[in-house]
Amino acid sequence: MTRLPDHTERRLGLVIDLDLCVGCHACAVACKSWNAGGMAGPLTDESPYGAEPHGIWFNRVHSYTAQRPEDLGAPLTMHFPRSCLHCENAHCVTVCPTGASHKRRSDGIVLVDEEKCIGCQLCAWACPYGAREFSAVEGVMKKCTLCADRISDQSLPLADRQPACVMACPTKARLFGDLSNPDDPATRHATGRGAVDLYADLGYQPTNRYLPPKARPPHADPGKGDQGEEDFRPEQLPPILRWLDRVLSR
Repeated sequence: MTRLPDHTERRLGLVIDLDLCVGCHACAVACKSWNAGGMAGPLTDESPYGAEPHGIWFNRVHSYTAQRPEDLGAPLTMHFPRSCLHCENAHCVTVCPTGASHKRRSDGIVLVDEEKCIGCQLCAWACPYGAREFSAVEGVMKKCTLCADRISDQSLPLADRQPACVMACPTKARLFGDLSNPDDPATRHATGRGAVDLYADLGYQPTNRYLPPKARPPHADPGKGDQGEEDFRPEQLPPILRWLDRVLSR
């Protein structure tokens, strides 16, 4: 079986704000576009226009609707992006019989060496987050790489050395950084907003963190918005979102 490093020099990962995610799937599309031509490609699709389409997606966005108490108004819809969490205690690595699934000491990213992978799918069985993808065409496992080829590409401007999903997000719901560094902007944001680990009780110690939706107080007056919150002002939005606000407000 494959051993985990006793420590990692950094813990690169994502902080995802569930308040800002609008379920547009831009992260999923950008991820597939970049990785299909990169170190993880091809990301094959089978019968994409048939009755039962199937394909490999490192990022998937799930939408849920929760019924709120009557005094809190309409049901709450939440969009939940899901991908590999690059766990510190990654069981998907320790069950791998060939060393294909491994965790890098330099940055904590969990990767798959497809030349060593035999497609046994033990890593998928060990992952409680459903983050592993099996390519029936190639007979190997695939997963999010945090765009390892992109973030280390010295030919790119420093601002562009981020995962494709982060670059594509129109609402800036995703932050990328070294979550072992307390001074990293992503770490500070996660700490300030009370970020949570997914299934923390399992002990996998995921690097990626989620910022839970903020509690919304009851509307004393539905026409005046949430009490205690600043009034929404469209002029504060980026140009493309101001245009979208005008369209949806007609």
